[in-house]
Amino acid sequence: MKIALSAAAVIALLFPAQLQAQASSDGHATHIGGAKSAKVTQVYAHSLPGQPGKSLKGVLVEYGPGGYSPSHRHAKSAIIYATVIEGAVRMQVNNEPVRTYRVGENWTEMPGDHHAVSANASKTRPAKILAVFVVDDADTELTIPDGK
Repeated sequence: MKIALSAAAVIALLFPAQLQAQASSDGHATHIGGAKSAKVTQVYAHSLPGQPGKSLKGVLVEYGPGGYSPSHRHAKSAIIYATVIEGAVRMQVNNEPVRTYRVGENWTEMPGDHHAVSANASKTRPAKILAVFVVDDADTELTIPDGK
């Protein structure tokens, strides 16, 4: 199953504000941490009706061959539902075993979870995930890298 996504506003939501500034205003996403890092693009945002101060935010994470995201935690209010839409990715949340997810498979991250591994399972093919956040509007930094 292929999902076509159009990137309306490009903001690197999964990473801290100082890295968000690296995203250009002309609609290009940011590569965080060099050539092997994931490209992160916000693909939608919508306030939740009847839930003041809460939003639904969709983020496309694209991993090049051998690509990865640094280990991190998400905003303390964030509940995340992520689905692999291309390729395969290796994930580890909290102390669970590292697991490989393939197209159509998904996982959930709860507030306070530690995302230790987030990487393309292939060294030769790209991979993509769509991460959907339910988050407090006040939480503008959706991801906090380890050590911060």
